[in-house]
Amino acid sequence: MRDDGRVGYADKATTLDAARARAGRLKASLENRNVHVEVLNYCRAELLDENYFHAVFESTKGVAERIRSMSGLTMDGAELVNRTFSTQNPILVLGSLATESEKSEQKGFAHLLVGLFGAVRNPLAHAPKTNWPMSEQDALDILTLVSLIHRKLDRTLKANTAAL
Repeated sequence: MRDDGRVGYADKATTLDAARARAGRLKASLENRNVHVEVLNYCRAELLDENYFHAVFESTKGVAERIRSMSGLTMDGAELVNRTFSTQNPILVLGSLATESEKSEQKGFAHLLVGLFGAVRNPLAHAPKTNWPMSEQDALDILTLVSLIHRKLDRTLKANTAAL
């Protein structure tokens, strides 16, 4: 992070102390964005290694794991999301689904999750790191999106406890 608050590119650190200092700056940038604690829980080691590719990959896997834990399901990806956040027979809900706006938010959140898995997690899982360069700016943006998703997950309820 540059002094003007913008993200800049830097050479790879050559010593452990330099890597820790850079990781500290990235972590500070994430903390300045007030990212959800779950983001850091899943990628702390990767941030220390300045491994943005794997930090992002681990954080997206963490989203799927959290949804599985909350829903009790064992499936993955779009199947997990579509079953968990269905508007017809959901397991988890963001609200009562009584209004079109609440149903729209539920559908939109499911689409956001499917998009995260399809556009970020799956390509990272199936492509070599050299085919997917991950800049610090991209990592910050994706990790911030993952943080938003965790905040929304914080306020979900089991469908059988919500007033549907």
